[in-house]
Amino acid sequence: MPWKHNGVIIKEGKPWSDGTYKHPYNWASAWSAEDKKNFKLTWEDEEDTSFDNRFYWAKDVERKLEDEDVKDEDGKQLYEEDGKTKLIDEGLKTIWIRKTKETTNNLLSKWDWQVVRKFEKDTAIDSNVATYRDAVRTACDKIEKSITDCKTLAEFMKLFDAPMKDGMPTGNAPIYDFPDEI
Repeated sequence: MPWKHNGVIIKEGKPWSDGTYKHPYNWASAWSAEDKKNFKLTWEDEEDTSFDNRFYWAKDVERKLEDEDVKDEDGKQLYEEDGKTKLIDEGLKTIWIRKTKETTNNLLSKWDWQVVRKFEKDTAIDSNVATYRDAVRTACDKIEKSITDCKTLAEFMKLFDAPMKDGMPTGNAPIYDFPDEI
């Protein structure tokens, strides 16, 4: 939120010149509002350019939910180097379903050794591990369905909101609602 003189930002704590006068470093604290006005200083709020890059490309530029074909300026489909595979801009649904599958794989992989042991040696998988692995796969299916069911960006964004009570989270956001690791 800068002070400006004729459109030029004037930094507090630094001396500056308006072409006629050289002003001291302490002008911001030493001068009254009237002094600042007399020297033609104006206060301009900075434009809020912040945005959540999970959902926006830039301020007020939404990411798409669905995949889209990549086309040139004439509307012709663009292809990968092989000339056969279409170029696709992945939508948020595709991106987050992939992330959900990656999370699922990471959670399950810690216990894959028991599955291999069961296959190779017919040694039972621990019941708590089998239950956990089933819960992880069920959570993955539920999260994927929640993603797929979204029709608008607003609906999709709600998947990232943790349930709250008295200002405190009471659980995981739906997009991250996997069982606790064992």
